Amino acid sequence: MTCAIIDDEPLAVRLLESYVAKTPFLEHCGSYHSAVEALDALQAAPVDLLFLDIQMPGLDGLDFARMLGTPTRIVFTTAFREYAVDSYKVNAADYLLKPIAYADFLSAAIKVRDAVAQAQPQPQPSAPAPAAAGEEGAPRSFFVKSDYRLLRIDVDDVLYVEGLKDYVKIYLASTPRPVISLTSMKAVEAYLPATHFLRTHRSYIVNMQRADALERGQVIYGEKRIPVSDSYREQVQDYINRHMLQGRSGMTI
Repeated sequence: MTCAIIDDEPLAVRLLESYVAKTPFLEHCGSYHSAVEALDALQAAPVDLLFLDIQMPGLDGLDFARMLGTPTRIVFTTAFREYAVDSYKVNAADYLLKPIAYADFLSAAIKVRDAVAQAQPQPQPSAPAPAAAGEEGAPRSFFVKSDYRLLRIDVDDVLYVEGLKDYVKIYLASTPRPVISLTSMKAVEAYLPATHFLRTHRSYIVNMQRADALERGQVIYGEKRIPVSDSYREQVQDYINRHMLQGRSGMTI
């Protein structure tokens, strides 16, 4: 999602630029120290999201928002609470009070991202879907953005994946620390072969081939016990039945 920043305070601009840099789904397209400076550029090349200060010399943020005339979503950034009502009169997506914490910044960006996604028409399938991970010709690794780097993850190195709202934690056999990335469980699941990766819970995907044991509705990896919820119990049981030696009768998860 493309974004720009307008603020007459250099420190405020640098802070917002640092927040944009560590938010994987944002692409920084420009910073401006006045609304007048930004007007022509943003009308010629609109961005998806604009972080806009309100009280600026020459042309304030509220008047700028009325003049912009593009589908750009606006998040106002200001030190003054009294502008809140006026900001929503110009259809602001959100209103952030300085000093702005990253958690509040991220929440506003996610809100706009979701609104942009809902406004876009759903694509119609025009070609067969690519092979799932683990099938013939499918990739054996994938990349995720973590902090300021793109990390390559080997599919076979994944122990399990834990979902935490807008983030995932990918636990690997090769390192004690998980890889944390701002992405969805659905996106990660698309690269994991269904032959041995199972969803055991809305918050967990597990590599059954690397599990140490299964016991009392749990998949065990060393000290970690991952729950098997009722919604996914049947598919886990089916996997056990298909991969168990003689004596399988009566063995349930």
